[in-house]
Amino acid sequence: MPLRTLTDPDHLPALDHRYALERPALGLGAGDPPPRILLLYGSLRERSYSRLCVEEAARLLRFFGAETRIFDPSTLPLPDQVVGDDHPAVHELRELSMWSEGQVWCSPERHGQITGIMKLQVDHLPLSIGGMRPTQGRTLAVMQVSAGSQSFNSVNTLRVLGRWMRMVTIPNQSSVAKAFEEFDDAGRMKPSSYYDRIVDVMEELVRFTILLRPHAAQLVDRYSERKDAGVPIDAATDLSSIATAPQKLD
Repeated sequence: MPLRTLTDPDHLPALDHRYALERPALGLGAGDPPPRILLLYGSLRERSYSRLCVEEAARLLRFFGAETRIFDPSTLPLPDQVVGDDHPAVHELRELSMWSEGQVWCSPERHGQITGIMKLQVDHLPLSIGGMRPTQGRTLAVMQVSAGSQSFNSVNTLRVLGRWMRMVTIPNQSSVAKAFEEFDDAGRMKPSSYYDRIVDVMEELVRFTILLRPHAAQLVDRYSERKDAGVPIDAATDLSSIATAPQKLD
């Protein structure tokens, strides 16, 4: 199964617990069951900084009460390479996306853009498959790592992709410059303003995911899709029809 195993999942050496909220979405909605977050990264290097950032994000999400899964794209075929996309890694990615309520996408910036590995994963997520929608209505946090000075090309592109995939992309984002300087030999992120921003982004993702949870079905209910599916509005049960119906006077 193409999932990454998270080492030291509860060890957060760069987090100052004096200022960390264990349940940042408290009061915004039901936190049980835990919000389900899928994390994707965009490099297959042995020391992949996008993967290391995603792993730090996953640890923080666990601390904030979420359930996380990190997809390993190393066995993913090219789009249209396998007839009917009948490949175990493709099936796994789509099932994980359906499982998720929110997602984290982190890509390196390569030649001023996201990597092919990152785009490959998004390209394997159709807007609709078998009447199901793997990304629509889910929350999304975007992050990037750079080898040089700070840039926002990758996160800007990921925002475009998130909008295209009909996801609710949260306002905050993370861009880590000179990522090779931000991790120790064990692959753990050092305390820094870059780390603090990732904490901010994960806090916000949990909040938005919990906040939107009870409204997810209504927020993705579209006229065009009801029309295509041949599902007319039932005036007897539709709340908007009931609210706007003429009131009978006694």
